Amino acid sequence: MMHFETGHLYHVYNQGNNRQAIFYKADNYLYFLNKIRSHIIPYCDILAWCLMPNHFHLMVRVNKLEAEIQSPSTTRSRTRTENARIDLLQKSNSSDDFLQDVNSHPMSKGRAINQSIAILLRSYTRAINKQEGLSGSLFRQKTKAECLTYADGIQPSFYDSHAGTIINVEQAEKQYPQLCYSYILNNPVKAGLVAKTEDWEYSSAKDVKSVRNGSLINREVIMEFGLTF
Repeated sequence: MMHFETGHLYHVYNQGNNRQAIFYKADNYLYFLNKIRSHIIPYCDILAWCLMPNHFHLMVRVNKLEAEIQSPSTTRSRTRTENARIDLLQKSNSSDDFLQDVNSHPMSKGRAINQSIAILLRSYTRAINKQEGLSGSLFRQKTKAECLTYADGIQPSFYDSHAGTIINVEQAEKQYPQLCYSYILNNPVKAGLVAKTEDWEYSSAKDVKSVRNGSLINREVIMEFGLTF
């Protein structure tokens, strides 16, 4: 089980089982982002995110360990455009599975952050398996959550080279967050998917560079931790 403590930064990530694809088309990325908003935002501020064809990265500050989760099917506060897009995503990814996820965990009951992340991945897996005619696990069994603000015991897997993991920092609590932040946003370029970070549609790099005004990241918290890109 992932271990979280409030007030700390974490790098949360997982990849496709046997490195298989987890996103097959644009709607899948958007559907997953909608689930992040529903299942992660109640607990965390998001500082950076990146969805890759076969894995995802989130950098978060944990604010709560338990929260009441509002049903993602509640659409009163959304714009007509957002409602239309979410309707499309629900239809293309099985609204039955989407609503099954919501109804099996009523809003009136508190839910732990670990449980919410697990529900996010399970319900997304059901939708993709139905879409692609697959079965079984879509993600690796264990989702990783590495604390970036504890000097002792940090085992960062995000800064790699062909020679192995290279970490050379003097103040781990201050420098690990910046290393991870840069790594997440540079991931599509490092993977050869795009030439510039802002060219990748499915990361917060566009928002950081003011190419897009996305609301998933918390810019105030990014500034609070002195993160730059």
